[in-house]
Amino acid sequence: MQAVESRPFAAGRLVCFPHAGGSPYFYRSWGKALADVEVHTVCYPGRADRISDAPATDLKLMARHIAEELRPLPDGRPTAFFGHSMGAFVAHEVARLWRADGAGLSHFFASAARAPHTAHGTPERAAAVDDAAVLRTLAQLGGTDADLLDNPVFLELVMPYVGADFRMVAGYAGEPGSVLDCPVTVLLGDTDTRVSVEEAAAWRESTSGPFTMRTLSGGHFYLADEPPFGIIEEALRAS
Repeated sequence: MQAVESRPFAAGRLVCFPHAGGSPYFYRSWGKALADVEVHTVCYPGRADRISDAPATDLKLMARHIAEELRPLPDGRPTAFFGHSMGAFVAHEVARLWRADGAGLSHFFASAARAPHTAHGTPERAAAVDDAAVLRTLAQLGGTDADLLDNPVFLELVMPYVGADFRMVAGYAGEPGSVLDCPVTVLLGDTDTRVSVEEAAAWRESTSGPFTMRTLSGGHFYLADEPPFGIIEEALRAS
């Protein structure tokens, strides 16, 4: 975990979990924009500062390692999680482990993601994900510059961890009955073709606390152009 911008006197922290194929750089502007919290980002193995590490192949095992690293800091400041797409699955697994260990969250944000208990991945589905399927999906989602997808040097660098991430998602199955006790806010782009309204709304079953769902303009990567800073700040003030 790394701070986007150190803010030791902020009232709380927001830990951001990137999407499949994503890195901490996706949230690089959030530290300045969210003035009342100290923004941190998670870096998965195989990219950015961890480029020399082997990519993870098991989402739940990776989440366990992240949960161990993200022990609540002793100053007692409240911590919220924000996970986009695959990052919402990872964040939920970490939050679930935290809760089992007696640690809680002030808020949980799930962005462009179906509820974990609606994910029924299998090893067979994961094995069926090849690089061609990954490239097709990246092109459809629109989160990657189209020119980069035709650049062999770029693909040689990123495909090991991007492919590993997509296979982790294909193999992920959520734990039924894994319920948090913090407020949960779900964000969904109104033209997102990867997540249905029903799949996003099913996050309601993931918490015993307050639940809010907001539909925003855009597709799966709606937040690339219009990050939901106002919604985050409003939710954190109310938590």
